[in-house]
Amino acid sequence: MSAKIFEPIYTEDVIADKIKELAKSISSDYGRIEPLIVGILRGSTVFMADLARELTINAYFDFIVVTRYGDKDKGGQLRVVKDLNYPIEGKDVLIVEDIIDEGITLMQLKKELLKRKPSTLKICTLFDKPVRRIADIVPDYIGFEIPDKFVIGYGMDYKQKYRNIPYLAAMEES
Repeated sequence: MSAKIFEPIYTEDVIADKIKELAKSISSDYGRIEPLIVGILRGSTVFMADLARELTINAYFDFIVVTRYGDKDKGGQLRVVKDLNYPIEGKDVLIVEDIIDEGITLMQLKKELLKRKPSTLKICTLFDKPVRRIADIVPDYIGFEIPDKFVIGYGMDYKQKYRNIPYLAAMEES
């Protein structure tokens, strides 16, 4: 097994400041509305928890687990592994995602959730990698635009490891 090299991209403090900025914007935009914040498991858990603590509005929380199967070169099919616990019809929904890369899974999830007739549906991502985007999806709230590197930390993993690193780093094998 080759050694892993971690190149820090954003520190814990820089991430914390950006989350405060995002929470302020979200709180201002929603005002008196109490949105349902939907975290996409597993990667969004760290971001969603930190974001939720910075919000100045009341919000409800739920989680969903999705995956794609089939011919992924053609987009594949969305499979809901763990669905939402609450109906979203007539609700203001904010999807919280750790990173948007190709955007295919998120685009498919958005289409699926829109069939459930929410009042509004917005997307917040902490990290955005638009250079890799295939799907036509644009988040409403973006923390950082990141380079085209494989990243770990702050909820993101490599083979289920490194999610607990409190900063974002690029990982390379030597």
